[in-house]
Amino acid sequence: MNTYKNQKPFPQYLSKPIQVLWFELDELIIFIFTLTFALIYGGFMWVIFIAMQWSYTRTKRKHARGFLKHILYMLGLIEMKGYPEYFEKEFHE
Repeated sequence: MNTYKNQKPFPQYLSKPIQVLWFELDELIIFIFTLTFALIYGGFMWVIFIAMQWSYTRTKRKHARGFLKHILYMLGLIEMKGYPEYFEKEFHE
């Protein structure tokens, strides 16, 4: 397959998302985040853990790829390089 050492395999399709088990990367982030809180605080957090995972997966299936990144951009939590701020009404290229 790879003839050179320290080379990572190239994905077969460029649009194929990275997956760990059956989770895509954004689902895995939410899974680990809510699981951590559920393990620390217990009790009702387990209900929130299941509800968050279920609702995000259902919502994600209805929207385009990159849904989480665009939501975080809209909330102002991340910046996207080369894009204007979300709340700018007018900008010039």
